[in-house]
Amino acid sequence: MSEQDRPVPAVAARGPRRVGVLLAVALTVLICDIVSKTVVVATLSNRAPVRLLGGLLTLRVSRNPGAAFSIGPSMTLIFTLIAASVIVVILRTSRRIRNLAWAITLGLLLGGATGNLIDRLARYPGPFLGYVVDWIQVPHWPVFNIADSCIVCGGVIAVLLAVRGVRIDGMSPGRRPPAAGGPGDPGSGDGPAPAQDGQGGGEAG
Repeated sequence: MSEQDRPVPAVAARGPRRVGVLLAVALTVLICDIVSKTVVVATLSNRAPVRLLGGLLTLRVSRNPGAAFSIGPSMTLIFTLIAASVIVVILRTSRRIRNLAWAITLGLLLGGATGNLIDRLARYPGPFLGYVVDWIQVPHWPVFNIADSCIVCGGVIAVLLAVRGVRIDGMSPGRRPPAAGGPGDPGSGDGPAPAQDGQGGGEAG
């Protein structure tokens, strides 16, 4: 069998684990979210919103009992449990991550979910019912925070990666071996049949 005809393995070699990248992205998001909320609460509480860039960006303190962009304000406990479940799933999945894009994506989701979960656990009115601090507002869009934006960006990127067939474990499909019974296979009937005794060579004299 020639080198050209040899079947290529079904999967390509996998790269190194990307757990460190995932945790680094998540930690960066978490630190930025906590610091920004702390500063905003300390400086903007009980004062008028700060308008910047001609009103394109407004900074204000908003307490959100619901999910991202003030969705479901009466379901605080449910969103708390969902955020905790997402964090657990991502941490369990992290052992299989070898794709860099997926590591960054899940890092954004992990950092954002953890940032808002901390608010749920530590802020008023109490554990598991705490209000999330939102402080960024742009025209025609609900107030949000850094954690919200990372969750949305991570979700969009995850959908794009899934649509393109990019796998978390870094494996990619290759050329499949020829199927049994294909052209040229002696058992398929498509190629020349093997010679039988007493046929194809003429009678012996």
